[in-house]
Amino acid sequence: MSAAFSANEAPRILLLGADGQVGWELRRALLPLGQLRSIGRSQVDLADLPSLRAALDAQQPQILVNAAAYTAVDKAEAERERAMRINAEVPAVLADYAAANGIVLVHYSTDYVFDGTKSEPYVEADAPNPRSVYGHSKLEGERAIMASGCRHWIFRTSWVYAARGANFAKTMLRLAHEREQLRVVADQFGAPTSAELLADITLLALHRTRQDDGFAERASGLYHLTAAGHTSWHEYARFVVQQAVARGVALRCAPENVRPIASADYPLPAPRPKNSRLDCSRLQSLLNIVLPPWEVQVQRMLDEIVQTS
Repeated sequence: MSAAFSANEAPRILLLGADGQVGWELRRALLPLGQLRSIGRSQVDLADLPSLRAALDAQQPQILVNAAAYTAVDKAEAERERAMRINAEVPAVLADYAAANGIVLVHYSTDYVFDGTKSEPYVEADAPNPRSVYGHSKLEGERAIMASGCRHWIFRTSWVYAARGANFAKTMLRLAHEREQLRVVADQFGAPTSAELLADITLLALHRTRQDDGFAERASGLYHLTAAGHTSWHEYARFVVQQAVARGVALRCAPENVRPIASADYPLPAPRPKNSRLDCSRLQSLLNIVLPPWEVQVQRMLDEIVQTS
């Protein structure tokens, strides 16, 4: 059976991980593209692979978008089996289904597939070398999709945030309410990337795929996708506090009291890459786009948080 679709019909889109930050934004972004069906944790336990296969057979999607992931980076060090099940085995099941039915799979990966020792931004052709269980599990998911032969978009991204859900920016705001001083790692660098941006670029890629089947074949592959520019966790935290204060949010911690520390001063179970910068020029060239500076969408998130608080 082939579930391929034409440009003249509204395709059936199945979104997995609809409850998460990226999934929430995808529910908004993908609505104009077709018949969107969303699955969250309450509908299907992704760790139950037979149930996942049954859901795919029941839904018969023509586009698969996988925003589901095990993202508890430190917890994964002690829960390797579950992390591998969600981040590696689930994508393998989705990819096999996509390959068997001639449909497109969208999947999201991470900067953690790299060890962070490179001095320049990473390109797609750089050799992965994950240092954590989480990074290893996400790399295995990438490899399973590429090995399946299905048409796919794999978007590697970094430092994801949104106005909803838990993330670094919101944690910094909460702590700045509670404390007079924050100590934040200053020797790790990357690009804060909004779930909104990931969803919007996904829509653009799928729209192009829907309009031109030849494009879907040519474009199938792995791409880096982050906001433009880079910063450290420390400067990111200071920017968030500074911008929140500028919007009238009362905080105990002033921006100048966000103090830099070294990674060694804040040990965690899972090692983090010191360089999480990803070169996105391949995707920008393919889609003829310019990715926005990371500061712009952080400000948009803060506007939304302030308006709803």
